[in-house]
Amino acid sequence: MKYENTLQFAQKLDAKDPLKKYRNQFLFPKHKGKNVIYFTGNSLGLQPKNTGKYILQELNDWAKYGVEGHFEAKNPWYSYHELLSKPLAKLVGAKPEEVVAMNQLTSNIHFLFVSFYRPTAARNKILCEAKAFPSDQYLIASQVSYHGYDPHEAIIEVAPREGEHTIRNEDILAAVEKHKDELALVFMGGVNYFSGQVFDMKSITKAGHIAGAMVGFDLAHAIGNIKLNLHNWDVDFAAWCSYKYLNSGPGSVGGAFVHQQHHQENLPRFAGWWGHDKTNRFKMEKTFFPIPTAEGWQVSNVPVLSMAAHKAALDIFENAGMNALTNKSSKLTNYLAFVIGEINKRINDKRQYLEIITPLNSSITNGCQLSIVAHGNGKALFQKLTSKGVIADWREPNVIRIAPVPLYNSFEDAYRFGEILQQLLLK
Repeated sequence: MKYENTLQFAQKLDAKDPLKKYRNQFLFPKHKGKNVIYFTGNSLGLQPKNTGKYILQELNDWAKYGVEGHFEAKNPWYSYHELLSKPLAKLVGAKPEEVVAMNQLTSNIHFLFVSFYRPTAARNKILCEAKAFPSDQYLIASQVSYHGYDPHEAIIEVAPREGEHTIRNEDILAAVEKHKDELALVFMGGVNYFSGQVFDMKSITKAGHIAGAMVGFDLAHAIGNIKLNLHNWDVDFAAWCSYKYLNSGPGSVGGAFVHQQHHQENLPRFAGWWGHDKTNRFKMEKTFFPIPTAEGWQVSNVPVLSMAAHKAALDIFENAGMNALTNKSSKLTNYLAFVIGEINKRINDKRQYLEIITPLNSSITNGCQLSIVAHGNGKALFQKLTSKGVIADWREPNVIRIAPVPLYNSFEDAYRFGEILQQLLLK
């Protein structure tokens, strides 16, 4: 498609958009009485209009039934998490029994490391991407230290080559091969939070397994953003949050994936009542018998109110479908990249060049995030965008992250963002 950087062209694309009705199902913050241009769904997704209704249902049932709501509520609280398994499985390419909504992201990863990071004197190293999200860096270092190893020696980071912003897949695979005899675990983000790079999870998993290591992923920036196929890729485990692309509210419930092949294994884990065999749970027995699904990694009962918000969003994803969402996402993100390219042409000044460091048109599916280095401007430009009603995200030392989310962002948003950006740069 030949793009045009005009309002008329953007509105024409919106008129043909099969997902255009979903924009009206979300609540937008206002700036001077108008909807902001909300490009930070990669940090916190917008609230679906139905969220309050879903939460109110549980509040009303709490008022009506008290403790009996665990079994008498419209959506019984005892098994509420089971309502989310099928939609989550579709989003990550898994079987329903391989996923569970529980806890929060970093907590889930720590619990999963108990089972899947089992270092020995010969194999104790963890391979990860350089500049992973800080929480993952802290988590990995603390896990290594807990097991009595030195993080400086046991953590292998794969970084971009000098002068490059993203990590070549060939370098990840080469690092796995180089350290194959000492690797206990390969653990990476599915999408790098800083650059927006989507990693080739299929080939990384295969390489890790050939090397004799377990393989897991942090999918915080991947779930609801790109197509995933965790079961067929043979990924051992994964975890995610639900407040970014899944629009389930600040600090909302996270989720986890454990491949079916591990369900019957006698893996070490930190056990809790809610992971115990459902048929015998209320016998209150001393010995722990894990549920033979991903639910066996649960420790605590269901946070119903946050799960209600989660369900409100997942019902929208069920209706829209990931195929349609990723199809629009590709078009929308590429159009926004085109608009930024047109601005560069008008500026014609390398000192103020807008450099998109997110890979585009690669063999791996693109996500919707674009990370931009605004040469010659930096944070001052970001703050000016905010003052004009553009909600984006700043990451030190020099990156503006924008994420045109296909559920609620439009091609007109992309055009108007470019219009504001150009005005600010040409002042």
